[in-house]
Amino acid sequence: MKKIAFCGGGSAGHVIPNIAVIENLGKDAEACYIGTDGIEKRICRSNGVDFYECDAVKLVRGKILCNLLLPFRLIKSVKSAGKVLDEIKPDLIFCKGGYACVPPALAAKKRNIPVITHESDVSSGLANKFIAKRCKKVLTSFPSAARSFPNGICTGTPMRNSIFGKSKVEAREYFGLDMRPTLVVMGGGNGSAIINENIRKAAPKLCKDFNILHLCGKGKAVNTNIYGYKQIEFENDMGMVYACADCAVSRCGSNTAHELIALKIPSLFIPLENKRSRGDQIKNAEYFSALGLCRVLSERDLNEKTLVANVYTLFSDENLKTALEKSAVKCGNERIIKEIYGTLYGD
Repeated sequence: MKKIAFCGGGSAGHVIPNIAVIENLGKDAEACYIGTDGIEKRICRSNGVDFYECDAVKLVRGKILCNLLLPFRLIKSVKSAGKVLDEIKPDLIFCKGGYACVPPALAAKKRNIPVITHESDVSSGLANKFIAKRCKKVLTSFPSAARSFPNGICTGTPMRNSIFGKSKVEAREYFGLDMRPTLVVMGGGNGSAIINENIRKAAPKLCKDFNILHLCGKGKAVNTNIYGYKQIEFENDMGMVYACADCAVSRCGSNTAHELIALKIPSLFIPLENKRSRGDQIKNAEYFSALGLCRVLSERDLNEKTLVANVYTLFSDENLKTALEKSAVKCGNERIIKEIYGTLYGD
Protein backbone atom coordinates (compact mmCIF):
# COMPACT_ATOMS: atom_id res chain seq x y z
CA MET A 1 0.00 0.00 0.00
CA LYS A 2 1.27 3.46 -0.92
CA LYS A 3 1.62 6.18 1.71
CA ILE A 4 0.70 9.78 0.91
CA ALA A 5 1.68 12.67 3.15
CA PHE A 6 -0.61 15.69 2.86
CA CYS A 7 0.46 19.16 3.89
CA GLY A 8 -0.75 22.73 3.83
CA GLY A 9 -1.95 25.05 6.55
CA GLY A 10 -2.36 28.51 7.94
CA SER A 11 -6.11 28.51 7.39
CA ALA A 12 -8.96 26.03 7.16
CA GLY A 13 -9.07 26.82 3.44
CA HIS A 14 -5.81 24.92 3.01
CA VAL A 15 -6.70 22.02 5.30
CA ILE A 16 -10.35 21.12 4.61
CA PRO A 17 -9.71 20.46 0.88
CA ASN A 18 -6.94 18.06 1.88
CA ILE A 19 -9.38 16.25 4.15
CA ALA A 20 -11.77 16.01 1.19
CA VAL A 21 -9.08 14.30 -0.90
CA ILE A 22 -8.11 11.98 1.96
CA GLU A 23 -11.75 10.90 2.34
CA ASN A 24 -11.81 9.85 -1.31
CA LEU A 25 -8.46 8.03 -1.59
CA GLY A 26 -9.97 4.57 -1.24
CA LYS A 27 -8.25 1.51 0.17
CA ASP A 28 -5.17 1.58 -2.05
CA ALA A 29 -3.38 4.37 -0.21
CA GLU A 30 -2.68 5.35 3.38
CA ALA A 31 -2.83 9.03 4.32
CA CYS A 32 -1.08 11.08 6.95
CA TYR A 33 -0.59 14.81 7.43
CA ILE A 34 2.47 16.99 8.01
CA GLY A 35 1.92 20.46 9.42
CA THR A 36 2.48 22.98 12.16
CA ASP A 37 0.95 23.30 15.61
CA GLY A 38 -1.92 25.28 14.11
CA ILE A 39 -5.37 24.80 12.65
CA GLU A 40 -4.24 21.85 10.52
CA LYS A 41 -3.34 19.90 13.66
CA ARG A 42 -6.77 20.47 15.23
CA ILE A 43 -8.68 19.61 12.05
CA CYS A 44 -6.67 16.45 11.39
CA ARG A 45 -7.15 15.16 14.92
CA SER A 46 -10.89 15.81 14.78
CA ASN A 47 -11.03 13.82 11.53
CA GLY A 48 -8.89 10.90 12.67
CA VAL A 49 -5.94 11.65 10.37
CA ASP A 50 -2.45 10.76 11.65
CA PHE A 51 -0.56 14.01 12.17
CA TYR A 52 3.18 14.75 12.23
CA GLU A 53 4.36 18.16 13.39
CA CYS A 54 7.20 20.18 11.89
CA ASP A 55 8.33 23.81 11.86
CA ALA A 56 7.39 26.29 9.13
CA VAL A 57 8.08 29.95 8.48
CA LYS A 58 5.66 32.53 7.19
CA LEU A 59 6.38 35.57 5.04
CA VAL A 60 4.84 38.69 6.62
CA ARG A 61 3.50 40.88 3.81
CA GLY A 62 4.59 44.52 3.91
CA LYS A 63 7.02 44.13 6.83
CA ILE A 64 10.59 43.78 5.55
CA LEU A 65 12.25 43.66 8.96
CA CYS A 66 10.09 40.74 10.06
CA ASN A 67 11.37 38.72 7.08
CA LEU A 68 15.12 39.31 7.40
CA LEU A 69 15.73 36.01 9.20
CA LEU A 70 13.34 34.05 7.01
CA PRO A 71 16.03 32.27 4.89
CA PHE A 72 17.79 30.96 8.01
CA ARG A 73 14.53 29.88 9.62
CA LEU A 74 13.52 28.16 6.37
CA ILE A 75 16.68 26.05 6.38
CA LYS A 76 15.87 24.96 9.93
CA SER A 77 12.26 24.14 9.05
CA VAL A 78 13.30 22.07 6.01
CA LYS A 79 15.54 20.00 8.28
CA SER A 80 12.62 19.57 10.66
CA ALA A 81 10.37 18.39 7.83
CA GLY A 82 13.11 16.09 6.56
CA LYS A 83 13.24 14.27 9.89
CA VAL A 84 9.49 13.66 9.66
CA LEU A 85 9.81 12.34 6.09
CA ASP A 86 12.62 9.99 7.13
CA GLU A 87 10.35 8.66 9.85
CA ILE A 88 7.15 8.11 7.83
CA LYS A 89 8.76 7.41 4.41
CA PRO A 90 5.88 8.57 2.18
CA ASP A 91 5.63 7.61 -1.49
CA LEU A 92 4.19 11.01 -2.45
CA ILE A 93 3.62 14.47 -0.97
CA PHE A 94 0.36 16.30 -1.73
CA CYS A 95 0.43 20.03 -0.97
CA LYS A 96 -2.52 22.39 -0.71
CA GLY A 97 -0.73 25.71 -0.44
CA GLY A 98 0.02 27.93 2.51
CA TYR A 99 3.37 28.41 4.19
CA ALA A 100 3.12 25.05 6.02
CA CYS A 101 3.60 23.10 2.78
CA VAL A 102 6.96 24.66 1.82
CA PRO A 103 9.32 22.76 4.18
CA PRO A 104 7.89 19.28 3.39
CA ALA A 105 7.95 20.02 -0.35
CA LEU A 106 11.60 21.13 -0.25
CA ALA A 107 12.61 18.23 1.98
CA ALA A 108 10.79 15.78 -0.32
CA LYS A 109 12.70 17.01 -3.36
CA LYS A 110 16.01 16.21 -1.67
CA ARG A 111 14.77 12.67 -1.04
CA ASN A 112 13.38 12.11 -4.56
CA ILE A 113 9.84 11.86 -3.22
CA PRO A 114 7.39 13.11 -5.88
CA VAL A 115 5.36 16.19 -4.98
CA ILE A 116 1.98 17.34 -6.28
CA THR A 117 0.51 20.67 -5.29
CA HIS A 118 -2.95 22.16 -5.75
CA GLU A 119 -3.65 25.88 -6.29
CA SER A 120 -7.18 27.03 -5.46
CA ASP A 121 -7.16 30.60 -6.75
CA VAL A 122 -6.96 32.38 -10.09
CA SER A 123 -3.76 34.05 -8.87
CA SER A 124 -1.24 31.67 -7.35
CA GLY A 125 -0.11 32.00 -3.76
CA LEU A 126 3.51 32.56 -2.79
CA ALA A 127 4.00 29.04 -1.45
CA ASN A 128 2.82 27.36 -4.64
CA LYS A 129 4.82 29.73 -6.81
CA PHE A 130 7.90 28.82 -4.79
CA ILE A 131 7.50 25.05 -4.93
CA ALA A 132 5.88 24.68 -8.39
CA LYS A 133 9.13 23.87 -10.26
CA ARG A 134 9.88 21.15 -7.73
CA CYS A 135 6.50 19.47 -8.30
CA LYS A 136 5.56 16.72 -10.73
CA LYS A 137 2.21 18.41 -11.26
CA VAL A 138 0.51 21.65 -10.27
CA LEU A 139 -3.22 20.98 -10.06
CA THR A 140 -5.54 23.98 -10.18
CA SER A 141 -9.17 24.96 -9.64
CA PHE A 142 -9.19 27.51 -12.48
CA PRO A 143 -8.19 26.84 -16.12
CA SER A 144 -6.25 30.11 -16.37
CA ALA A 145 -4.16 29.19 -13.32
CA ALA A 146 -3.17 25.88 -14.94
CA ARG A 147 -1.95 27.71 -18.02
CA SER A 148 0.46 29.74 -15.90
CA PHE A 149 2.48 26.62 -15.00
CA PRO A 150 4.34 24.36 -17.48
CA ASN A 151 3.19 21.38 -15.40
CA GLY A 152 -0.29 22.77 -14.67
CA ILE A 153 -3.46 20.68 -14.90
CA CYS A 154 -6.94 22.03 -14.19
CA THR A 155 -8.76 19.48 -12.03
CA GLY A 156 -11.29 21.59 -10.19
CA THR A 157 -11.60 22.03 -6.44
CA PRO A 158 -11.65 19.22 -3.86
CA MET A 159 -14.91 19.19 -1.88
CA ARG A 160 -16.07 17.12 1.07
CA ASN A 161 -18.74 14.55 0.20
CA SER A 162 -20.81 15.71 3.17
CA ILE A 163 -21.79 19.02 1.53
CA PHE A 164 -23.89 17.22 -1.08
CA GLY A 165 -27.30 15.58 -0.91
CA LYS A 166 -28.65 17.04 2.33
CA SER A 167 -32.41 17.57 2.73
CA LYS A 168 -33.72 21.16 2.71
CA VAL A 169 -36.58 20.13 5.01
CA GLU A 170 -34.20 18.54 7.52
CA ALA A 171 -31.83 21.53 7.27
CA ARG A 172 -34.63 23.98 8.09
CA GLU A 173 -35.60 21.89 11.11
CA TYR A 174 -31.95 21.57 12.16
CA PHE A 175 -31.54 25.35 12.33
CA GLY A 176 -35.09 26.17 13.43
CA LEU A 177 -36.02 28.12 10.30
CA ASP A 178 -39.50 28.74 8.93
CA MET A 179 -40.72 28.26 5.35
CA ARG A 180 -39.53 31.61 4.01
CA PRO A 181 -36.49 31.68 1.69
CA THR A 182 -33.22 31.51 3.59
CA LEU A 183 -30.26 33.81 3.05
CA VAL A 184 -26.99 32.30 4.26
CA VAL A 185 -24.29 34.83 5.19
CA MET A 186 -20.63 33.83 5.60
CA GLY A 187 -17.47 35.83 6.09
CA GLY A 188 -14.75 33.22 5.93
CA GLY A 189 -13.52 30.86 8.63
CA ASN A 190 -13.14 33.58 11.27
CA GLY A 191 -16.06 35.73 10.14
CA SER A 192 -15.82 39.21 8.67
CA ALA A 193 -16.28 42.30 10.84
CA ILE A 194 -17.56 44.47 7.97
CA ILE A 195 -20.02 41.84 6.71
CA ASN A 196 -21.19 41.11 10.27
CA GLU A 197 -21.79 44.79 10.93
CA ASN A 198 -23.76 45.42 7.77
CA ILE A 199 -25.88 42.26 7.77
CA ARG A 200 -27.00 43.09 11.31
CA LYS A 201 -27.97 46.59 10.20
CA ALA A 202 -29.82 45.15 7.21
CA ALA A 203 -31.47 42.26 9.07
CA PRO A 204 -34.65 44.11 10.19
CA LYS A 205 -35.48 44.89 6.56
CA LEU A 206 -34.35 41.60 5.04
CA CYS A 207 -36.09 39.48 7.66
CA LYS A 208 -39.46 40.77 6.48
CA ASP A 209 -39.01 38.36 3.55
CA PHE A 210 -36.10 36.06 4.43
CA ASN A 211 -34.66 33.91 7.15
CA ILE A 212 -31.03 34.87 7.69
CA LEU A 213 -28.61 32.15 8.76
CA HIS A 214 -25.45 34.06 9.69
CA LEU A 215 -22.14 32.25 10.26
CA CYS A 216 -20.49 35.11 12.11
CA GLY A 217 -17.25 33.61 13.45
CA LYS A 218 -16.14 32.33 16.83
CA GLY A 219 -16.88 34.75 19.65
CA LYS A 220 -18.59 37.23 17.33
CA ALA A 221 -22.28 36.60 18.03
CA VAL A 222 -24.23 39.50 19.55
CA ASN A 223 -27.50 39.75 21.47
CA THR A 224 -30.45 40.36 19.16
CA ASN A 225 -34.16 39.63 19.03
CA ILE A 226 -34.82 40.08 15.30
CA TYR A 227 -37.29 37.43 14.21
CA GLY A 228 -35.85 35.26 11.46
CA TYR A 229 -32.22 36.23 12.12
CA LYS A 230 -30.13 33.34 13.46
CA GLN A 231 -26.44 33.54 14.31
CA ILE A 232 -24.05 30.61 14.39
CA GLU A 233 -20.42 31.13 15.38
CA PHE A 234 -19.25 27.94 13.66
CA GLU A 235 -20.90 24.93 12.01
CA ASN A 236 -19.20 21.59 11.36
CA ASP A 237 -21.95 20.34 9.05
CA MET A 238 -21.71 22.75 6.13
CA GLY A 239 -23.91 20.41 4.12
CA MET A 240 -26.83 21.43 6.33
CA VAL A 241 -25.97 25.12 5.89
CA TYR A 242 -25.89 24.82 2.11
CA ALA A 243 -29.05 22.69 2.02
CA CYS A 244 -31.21 25.42 3.51
CA ALA A 245 -29.66 28.22 1.39
CA ASP A 246 -31.88 29.80 -1.26
CA CYS A 247 -29.19 32.45 -1.78
CA ALA A 248 -25.95 33.47 -0.09
CA VAL A 249 -23.74 36.42 0.79
CA SER A 250 -20.12 35.41 1.15
CA ARG A 251 -16.48 36.29 0.83
CA CYS A 252 -14.94 34.84 -2.33
CA GLY A 253 -12.36 32.40 -1.07
CA SER A 254 -11.96 29.81 -3.79
CA ASN A 255 -13.19 26.79 -1.84
CA THR A 256 -16.42 28.41 -0.64
CA ALA A 257 -17.09 30.05 -4.02
CA HIS A 258 -16.68 26.75 -5.89
CA GLU A 259 -18.91 24.96 -3.40
CA LEU A 260 -21.68 27.54 -3.68
CA ILE A 261 -21.56 27.47 -7.47
CA ALA A 262 -21.33 23.68 -7.69
CA LEU A 263 -24.43 23.52 -5.47
CA LYS A 264 -26.22 26.06 -7.72
CA ILE A 265 -26.77 28.56 -4.89
CA PRO A 266 -27.19 32.17 -6.18
CA SER A 267 -24.46 34.12 -4.42
CA LEU A 268 -23.41 37.71 -3.81
CA PHE A 269 -19.65 37.77 -3.32
CA ILE A 270 -17.99 40.51 -1.28
CA PRO A 271 -14.29 39.78 -1.89
CA LEU A 272 -11.71 40.60 0.76
CA GLU A 273 -9.85 43.85 0.11
CA ASN A 274 -6.95 44.77 2.38
CA LYS A 275 -3.17 44.95 2.49
CA ARG A 276 -2.91 41.47 4.00
CA SER A 277 -4.43 39.98 0.85
CA ARG A 278 -2.79 39.59 -2.56
CA GLY A 279 -6.16 40.31 -4.19
CA ASP A 280 -6.94 36.67 -4.86
CA GLN A 281 -10.60 36.94 -3.82
CA ILE A 282 -11.14 39.90 -6.14
CA LYS A 283 -9.77 37.92 -9.09
CA ASN A 284 -11.86 34.88 -8.14
CA ALA A 285 -14.99 37.04 -8.06
CA GLU A 286 -14.14 38.68 -11.38
CA TYR A 287 -13.73 35.25 -12.99
CA PHE A 288 -17.10 33.93 -11.84
CA SER A 289 -18.85 37.24 -12.52
CA ALA A 290 -17.61 37.23 -16.13
CA LEU A 291 -19.30 33.85 -16.57
CA GLY A 292 -22.54 35.18 -15.09
CA LEU A 293 -22.31 32.76 -12.15
CA CYS A 294 -22.50 35.28 -9.29
CA ARG A 295 -23.09 38.89 -8.37
CA VAL A 296 -20.34 41.01 -6.81
CA LEU A 297 -20.42 43.89 -4.34
CA SER A 298 -17.09 45.55 -3.59
CA GLU A 299 -16.16 46.00 0.04
CA ARG A 300 -15.75 49.75 -0.46
CA ASP A 301 -19.37 49.98 -1.65
CA LEU A 302 -20.78 47.82 1.12
CA ASN A 303 -23.30 49.44 3.44
CA GLU A 304 -26.75 48.64 4.77
CA LYS A 305 -28.55 50.13 1.77
CA THR A 306 -26.44 48.50 -0.93
CA LEU A 307 -26.54 45.16 0.85
CA VAL A 308 -30.33 45.12 1.05
CA ALA A 309 -30.70 46.17 -2.59
CA ASN A 310 -28.21 43.56 -3.80
CA VAL A 311 -29.82 40.72 -1.85
CA TYR A 312 -33.25 41.42 -3.36
CA THR A 313 -31.70 41.70 -6.84
CA LEU A 314 -29.80 38.45 -6.26
CA PHE A 315 -32.91 36.55 -5.21
CA SER A 316 -34.87 37.64 -8.29
CA ASP A 317 -32.01 37.24 -10.83
CA GLU A 318 -33.37 34.56 -13.18
CA ASN A 319 -30.44 34.90 -15.60
CA LEU A 320 -28.05 34.05 -12.79
CA LYS A 321 -30.12 31.01 -11.79
CA THR A 322 -30.16 29.79 -15.39
CA ALA A 323 -26.38 30.23 -15.69
CA LEU A 324 -25.85 28.26 -12.49
CA GLU A 325 -27.99 25.39 -13.76
CA LYS A 326 -25.87 25.23 -16.92
CA SER A 327 -22.55 25.67 -15.12
CA ALA A 328 -19.88 23.00 -15.47
CA VAL A 329 -18.31 23.85 -12.09
CA LYS A 330 -18.29 20.66 -10.04
CA CYS A 331 -16.40 18.74 -7.41
CA GLY A 332 -12.81 17.98 -8.49
CA ASN A 333 -12.18 14.98 -6.24
CA GLU A 334 -12.30 12.32 -8.96
CA ARG A 335 -9.84 14.10 -11.27
CA ILE A 336 -7.47 14.92 -8.39
CA ILE A 337 -7.42 11.29 -7.21
CA LYS A 338 -6.72 10.21 -10.78
CA GLU A 339 -3.67 12.51 -10.96
CA ILE A 340 -2.41 11.28 -7.59
CA TYR A 341 -2.58 7.61 -8.57
CA GLY A 342 -1.19 8.42 -11.99
CA THR A 343 1.89 9.87 -10.32
CA LEU A 344 2.22 6.99 -7.89
CA TYR A 345 1.98 4.26 -10.50
CA GLY A 346 3.14 6.06 -13.65
CA ASP A 347 0.90 8.02 -16.00
